[in-house]
Amino acid sequence: MTQTDWIGFIGVTILLVAFFLNLKNFIDRGSLVYLVLNTVGAALACVASVLLEYWPFIILEGCWTIISVIGLLNYFLHHRRY
Repeated sequence: MTQTDWIGFIGVTILLVAFFLNLKNFIDRGSLVYLVLNTVGAALACVASVLLEYWPFIILEGCWTIISVIGLLNYFLHHRRY
C-alpha cells in the first residue's frame, strides 16, 4: 500500500469508528469525541482524495470536513466556561 492508501484507510476507519460508536449509543452525535473523529477522519480522507486527484471524493470529504469543523466551532461556542 502507498502512503496515500494509508492516509485514506486511516481516515475512513476513523469515520467508520465514529459512525459505529454513535450507532451503538456509545457516543452522542453532538459530543466532542464524535465531532473530533468526524473532523479528523474526513480531513484525512480528503487529503488522500486530493493526492489521488479524485474530484468526487475531494468534494464529498471536503464538505464533510467543513461541516464537522462548523460542528466543532458550535460545540465550543455553546460549551464555553465563564
